[in-house]
Amino acid sequence: MAIELKMPALSPTMEKGTLAKWLVAEGDLVKPGDMIAEIETDKATMEFEAIDEGRIASLVMAEGTADVPVGTVIATLAEEGEAAAAIVPAAAEPEVAKVAEPVADAPPARAPAPAPLITPQHAPDVSAPRARLSPADKVRVSPLAQRIAEAKGISLAGITGTGPNGRIVRADLGVGPLVAPAAPAPVVTVAASAPAAVIAPPPAGVPVVTEKLSSMRRTIARRLTESKQTVPHFYLTARCNLDPLLKLRGELNAGLAARGVKLSVNDLLIKAMALALIEVPDANVQFGGEELYRFSRVDISMAVAIDGGLITPIIKDAGALSVSAIATASKALAAKARDGKLAPEEYQGGTASISNLGMFGIDEMFPVINPPQALILGIGAGVEQPWKVDGQLGLATIMAATTSFDHRAIDGAVAAQFMAAFRAIVEQPMLIIC
Repeated sequence: MAIELKMPALSPTMEKGTLAKWLVAEGDLVKPGDMIAEIETDKATMEFEAIDEGRIASLVMAEGTADVPVGTVIATLAEEGEAAAAIVPAAAEPEVAKVAEPVADAPPARAPAPAPLITPQHAPDVSAPRARLSPADKVRVSPLAQRIAEAKGISLAGITGTGPNGRIVRADLGVGPLVAPAAPAPVVTVAASAPAAVIAPPPAGVPVVTEKLSSMRRTIARRLTESKQTVPHFYLTARCNLDPLLKLRGELNAGLAARGVKLSVNDLLIKAMALALIEVPDANVQFGGEELYRFSRVDISMAVAIDGGLITPIIKDAGALSVSAIATASKALAAKARDGKLAPEEYQGGTASISNLGMFGIDEMFPVINPPQALILGIGAGVEQPWKVDGQLGLATIMAATTSFDHRAIDGAVAAQFMAAFRAIVEQPMLIIC
């Protein structure tokens, strides 16, 4: 009996995905655990594994097919010993699985892509070996490394992979590391994708290269547009003296060097933010229409730049973690994010976000709230300037911290209490390790 392979739901909120690449061909034998396709979601490119054994009878959807609804048949599998000629997809129209909410702008059901259906007249000869590479013989390369190699014209031939099972990863290409953490670019994405705006063509006579937006970039544009249109933002800025925190960081790193742990300023700020939310629990909330959700745990989403967009892996229960544990977790999550290997539970959720542009020398930023969260903390660079130190005028390293709040869930007084608590912890950093 034919086995239908359907577009998988790779996360609880996934409604559709892009069939980025087939890793098998019609007639190939597969077994459970074999990678058969790369699926691009709005967050990452993930691999689709076979769970049954058999021979690929038909690739219903062609590579590059975008916005394929979850549950749509994308291929059929003939069980071992079954004649491939008898395998025809059960329906010409995609079978769409039910999702939690209807999608108003979902595209109409697509007809099968150009890859031909298997019929008795042109069925492959399953008894004869095909002159195709099996999945085991193909070059094993991560989706990110594949894209980088194609963009930079790097040949994968002769490259020895250092990833799992000899897989080629980004580090094997000799490409420098991507920049992390970074923040959303609200002005660009909102202006480019606001549904009510008139999308004008580029000015005539100016050289231009037109690129199709990736699934991730489209999702960023849509979510941030919705955030600015539906969430009433208000902003509070607190200027903090960073010198005590920088001094403590130096002392802690000297003691942690033997363990191979190095704390970043961002690690300490994540801890300070979590402690401030614990001190002011009315800020650790989320608007729920007719309800208000109050969280008893602080999960901090940190913005990390990746190839083609950004993602927000989560430091769970940050208030209860030591700063060394936060440093270890943030480093591991950032690396997985750049390699496209984050599991859905590692980037979905979070009770508040932090976005740090201080390493780029940005004095101050006003970040866009990441729905459905109710606040996001934006961090600027530490700038040496005149400041009152120990009762006298002197020089100090001052950092501007600006938080965007959802006024439906958080009032001005509560927001001010949170900012005051955050500044007090940053300027008395022993509170972080006590």
